[in-house]
Amino acid sequence: MKKYIALIPTYKPSAILLGLLEELQSYGFENVLVDDGSGTEYEQIFFESSRYADVLYHAQNAGKGAALKTGLAYIANHYPKDAVVVTVDADGQHKPNDALAICKLAETHSGTLVLGSRKLNADVPLRSKMGNTITRFVYRLSTGLKVYDTQTGLRAFCTDMIPELLTIPGSRYEYEMNVLLQFAGKRIPILEHEIETVYLENNASSHFDAVKDSVRIYKEILKFSASSFVGFLVDYAVYSLLLLIGCRLTISNIIARVISASVNFTLNRKLVFHSKESLLKSAVKYACLAICILAGNTLVLNLLVNTCGMHQLLAKIITEILFYSVSWLVQRLVVFRKGGGNQ
Repeated sequence: MKKYIALIPTYKPSAILLGLLEELQSYGFENVLVDDGSGTEYEQIFFESSRYADVLYHAQNAGKGAALKTGLAYIANHYPKDAVVVTVDADGQHKPNDALAICKLAETHSGTLVLGSRKLNADVPLRSKMGNTITRFVYRLSTGLKVYDTQTGLRAFCTDMIPELLTIPGSRYEYEMNVLLQFAGKRIPILEHEIETVYLENNASSHFDAVKDSVRIYKEILKFSASSFVGFLVDYAVYSLLLLIGCRLTISNIIARVISASVNFTLNRKLVFHSKESLLKSAVKYACLAICILAGNTLVLNLLVNTCGMHQLLAKIITEILFYSVSWLVQRLVVFRKGGGNQ
């Protein structure tokens, strides 16, 4: 049996933390606790925690992602290379028996990230349920993978995955989403195991900022949406102008798509996906995607206008919406795929 290590990042913890650490220890875990700049008023809690854990400190609050990376780096330098790590939230919402269960799965599934997946029932706070539903949809759209609980902090993996985890960007709550996105891009397996759903006092102890942290989590899809909208404006303007001066429907659509595709490629390569792949290689893959989308786009547009009798401008809007998801998914997984030197 491998050594099991519980990594607990925490900021301004309650007394619940001490009971959690003691219980984790009773289950056979060695604990690594990271104080993410909680301040002098929490010194006593961390002093008492040192009975059950190796305690690491940040002088100032740096975020959950930064705390996790501090703990991971410490574990990589002080623990066996064949151990299993589980990240556990400090607020008592993760049960030690569930942490143990996903560690056993990680031990038998080498190279796999195991998620403790909560079934979000009627007792779950609305904010948490809505957030997980939106994130689940965004992740599915971004990667093509179905993960039910993308926001769970209970995650287990073998220590040989730590070097990979330390390269992933993000210092706050967005780090955990970035892990899922990058693992999907690199085809690193992700396994879910159902755990008990616990929310104490309507999740009042959470330090998640609904606005700031949501923007950090969704910024990639937001940047892609903004880029696509700019491309759409260029496309629609050129398409409308060509129709106005008497060009045929198909010719207008083709010319507009070629111009807008050039704009979209430049924005996505530099600003959205930050691709480091050679310009030529990315351009060839993007051109293949653009040609396929153009063919499908033109087919659907003609079908809506000539067969269904829809107005040309309205048909154009509907067609672009239909092909938006296809374009995002292929660009994310193929054209600007992360993991081939694209991060």
